[in-house]
Amino acid sequence: MDKRNVIIGQSGGPTAVINSSLYGIVFEAMEHSDRIGKTYGMVNGIEGFLEGRYLNFAEALPGGNLEFLKSTPGAYLGSCRYKLPDDLSDEVYPRLFEKFKELNIGYFFYIGGNDSMDTVSKLCRYARQIDSDIRFIGEPKTIDNDLVLTDHTPGYGSAARYVAQTVREITMDAYVYEKKSVTIVEIMGRHAGWLTAASVLARKYEGDNPLLIYLPEVDFDEGHFLAQVESALEDNINVIVCVSEGIHDSKGKFICEYDSNLGTDTFGHKMLAGCGKYLEKLVRDCLHVKARSVELNVNQRCSVSMISHTDQQEAIMAGRYGLQVALNKGITGKMISFVRCSDDPYVVACGLENVDEVCNRERHVPLEWITGEGTDISDDFITYALPLIQGAPMIPMGEDGLPAFADRKKRG
Repeated sequence: MDKRNVIIGQSGGPTAVINSSLYGIVFEAMEHSDRIGKTYGMVNGIEGFLEGRYLNFAEALPGGNLEFLKSTPGAYLGSCRYKLPDDLSDEVYPRLFEKFKELNIGYFFYIGGNDSMDTVSKLCRYARQIDSDIRFIGEPKTIDNDLVLTDHTPGYGSAARYVAQTVREITMDAYVYEKKSVTIVEIMGRHAGWLTAASVLARKYEGDNPLLIYLPEVDFDEGHFLAQVESALEDNINVIVCVSEGIHDSKGKFICEYDSNLGTDTFGHKMLAGCGKYLEKLVRDCLHVKARSVELNVNQRCSVSMISHTDQQEAIMAGRYGLQVALNKGITGKMISFVRCSDDPYVVACGLENVDEVCNRERHVPLEWITGEGTDISDDFITYALPLIQGAPMIPMGEDGLPAFADRKKRG
């Protein structure tokens, strides 16, 4: 029997466990070496592959080096934000499939979020047009947790843990001085507030900080915000406020737009930053108290020091399951999903969803989980999120006392 080859790409913003999904696919492919030939990785996703950049995992990560992927941040293969044309008659499609043919590709995996699932959808639809038998599978990834038709996404648990622990540390720092102060913590989240909602997990007891939490699912009003902060200061010396970067007013204008000129990324998305700094100045000028802002920024998605063991193991599971269903069942055009079977004890299983129904859609925090007139998060969310941040995996250390990573760009 002719062995077909596997190719894997990573796309969009990295997460702490995007390489765990990669590990799962590669590991499972090696387990089926009797049916699978080589396992390739696209360097910088579809964009890099079109330029002829790819690697062979047997050469790039020989022996036991593959294990380092499980605790390596960033995207080992490199990423891209390349959008395939909507027109399936575009010349890029035959170019791609000719390259697949040259490498004898039978199985294609793309690890990413909404836009990555769009890539999988287009490739699968083109494959049907030309009667290609390549199997296309989308492996979910995003710290934003905004993919539809799945209980949650790999990457969210670790990012949520980072947010919760960091906000708890910021809270402890704020308690040092007996002087009224407000700390604004800006957290990633353009249209969906899942990550900012995780800041509620930082509370140690009822009434603890963060006292105010604002998500983009609810319109933001500056006047109400100032009144709510002022009210919180009546009973608390130190007030921690957590806000999504994508909070907006009733007209849909991002709050950060009031204080900065925004550019756009490759997909036309506004590059958000600065709402925390804007609100810091607003509090200082209007309430005349000490104010500071903290933007958690890239560490939310790249820190492995706070990686969730649950998140890591589920990412590996999703990767392995994707290879299994493509190889053993001939599945194509699907995204791997998570199906929650039980909250207590927490049990999750892998499922399959039509990638055409996933791409270009967003899942928001349910409005019933947002309480306190848009300033708090319900216990239902805590029940949902708490299992996802559990456990701390062993991180291999180097001789310098720092974590040892799988580094594709290492020289010598």
